[in-house]
Amino acid sequence: MHNGGFTQHGPRTLTCDMLSQNGQVRHGFSLNREGVSAGRFASLNLGVHTKDQKKAVEENFALFCRELSIDPEHLVLAQQTHSTNIRAVTKKDVGKGLYKESDFFETDGLITDEPGVALATFYADCTPILLFDPVTRAIGSVHSGWRGTLGKIVQHAVLALKKHYGSRPEDILVAMGPSIKSCHFEVDADVYYAFAERFRGAVERNTKKLGEKFYINTDALNVQSLLEVGVPESQISICHLCTYCEKDMFFSHRRSGETGRMCAVIELI
Repeated sequence: MHNGGFTQHGPRTLTCDMLSQNGQVRHGFSLNREGVSAGRFASLNLGVHTKDQKKAVEENFALFCRELSIDPEHLVLAQQTHSTNIRAVTKKDVGKGLYKESDFFETDGLITDEPGVALATFYADCTPILLFDPVTRAIGSVHSGWRGTLGKIVQHAVLALKKHYGSRPEDILVAMGPSIKSCHFEVDADVYYAFAERFRGAVERNTKKLGEKFYINTDALNVQSLLEVGVPESQISICHLCTYCEKDMFFSHRRSGETGRMCAVIELI
């Protein structure tokens, strides 16, 4: 497993070294800096469903995408609802969710094998996960909140890459971006026991109990989900930055309530 393995790419983005070194994709995880939004959405808010001004969000997308050499018109956005639903998209879908109406409802993961299609997912504590198969040249972008992690959405994404494009799990590279870490991911007993039932001993090994609260390491559980379907641990990179702790870098819903959104994006070259 790569410890760290992420590099700040300009003032607005982080990139995963493992994906960058491959040279076949453009990708990045946005920061909250150097945008045009104001107030609680300051400053690089990329949340199209927030109460921010649409014009500001679109300008933020232009700034973010320019830093990654991605055309904003190539973006595909979905309506995220903490589901485990994965949708395959093509070039006919570019622009959906940003410049034209999207029909990707209740969708928290996008996959494609077509160059020039930039798959975008959004978060403000949840885990953004990018997947890339360099053999079949297929990619995925996944939003894994605690419900998605509980539902093992990343497994659904790997199996969807296999079903649609013939990907083998042992070939897939995975980048897990900034998210809320166990230092601040506090849950009540009912949520903990739901995780314990699904993940068994992996939850016990990756949870701290303080009083009546449980602090779960969801990164470790997403890794467990990937291992279960055959993705090698050596091909999983985890960004250890906490969105709650690093207030000068990231939006955090748990820290701030109503706030902006970061974006994770990947596109085949």
